Amino acid sequence: MQTFEMRTAIHFGENSLNRLKEIPYKRVLIITDPYVVESNMIDLITEPLKKGGKEYDLFFDVVPDAPIDKIAAGVRKFLEYQPEAVVAVGGGSAIDSSKAIREFALKINPYAEVSLIAVPTTSGTGSEVTSFAVVNDIYNHVKYPLVSDRLTAEEAILDAELVRSVPPAVTADTGMDVFTHAVESYVSTAHNEFSAALAEKSIEICGVFLLRAYLDGNDMHARQKMHVASCLAGLSFNTAGLGITHSMAHQLGAVFHIPHGRANAMLLPHIVEYNSGIDKYSKSQKEYPPAVKRYSNIAHVLGLSNYNKVMSVHSLVNWIQFMQKEMGIPMTIREMRTIAPEDYFGAVDRMAEAALNDACTATNPKTPTKQDIMRIYTRLWE
Repeated sequence: MQTFEMRTAIHFGENSLNRLKEIPYKRVLIITDPYVVESNMIDLITEPLKKGGKEYDLFFDVVPDAPIDKIAAGVRKFLEYQPEAVVAVGGGSAIDSSKAIREFALKINPYAEVSLIAVPTTSGTGSEVTSFAVVNDIYNHVKYPLVSDRLTAEEAILDAELVRSVPPAVTADTGMDVFTHAVESYVSTAHNEFSAALAEKSIEICGVFLLRAYLDGNDMHARQKMHVASCLAGLSFNTAGLGITHSMAHQLGAVFHIPHGRANAMLLPHIVEYNSGIDKYSKSQKEYPPAVKRYSNIAHVLGLSNYNKVMSVHSLVNWIQFMQKEMGIPMTIREMRTIAPEDYFGAVDRMAEAALNDACTATNPKTPTKQDIMRIYTRLWE
């Protein structure tokens, strides 16, 4: 038996932040990052709370990749303030931090039910609807995934006004993160009809609106569409899981601090070729791995040529690389010019070991060996 369940009420569209006036909680802890406060974006959150007569306090010591010491500081703030609800405002790091802070605080002092309302300020992680969070051990260079239904937000608010000022490079990285979530969940060994439908719609939206959002940040229709696509992909992978693109990207982020969406975008063409067994030298054959049909379906959703399965996979890889080039995402690690080759190749072995043991690897459509992963990391340099 399989089960598909949506635990999060999703508010979206124009003026959806007005939901904050209506929430049935009087005492709210807002968890966010310094930029949201310094840029005055926080006013978009506090004004409706004030109009609704809510009390609130702020914890804004959130940084990228949610290090453990910052989580501990947030837990202390939570226990001091004792909120009825947490409003998480930001990208994946802020929302993941909020999930972890609430979870750990209520384990220390389970005094009450405390709701989580997630308000994403980037269109990327889908964290507002998932039961996952990632915390970072900066001392051992390891990212630890937390997985529990208790981490899932009770509500999510998707208002494109919060992503209007996101710069093009971040729009590109986070947008390709959305696309990777959708693709990996679609070909996952744990996919089902519900997760596949959500992933297909997310892929379709990315194909039409991602480049538009990158080229014109004030295109609010494209912004809102990508905000929805991110949420759809999150709902999909929350059920179906992901694959080794994410397993490997987690290590690139932990060791070399490459933004997660960018690492996914750089890896994805290599992973499509690896999972399908089709590269630039491939010719038609009688049988293909099951993932090939699903990659072909993705190519079809994107409106790409489908002469045969080999051409379909080629066209998908080419489309991903086209998007990388159009949006200024490096194709190789060497292009980044910030990582010394001896540092990179010195880390390949332990990154491959960690990727092999990453939770996302279990649902990859092809079971990798450590040597497979090392070869992909090596090709990524070139």
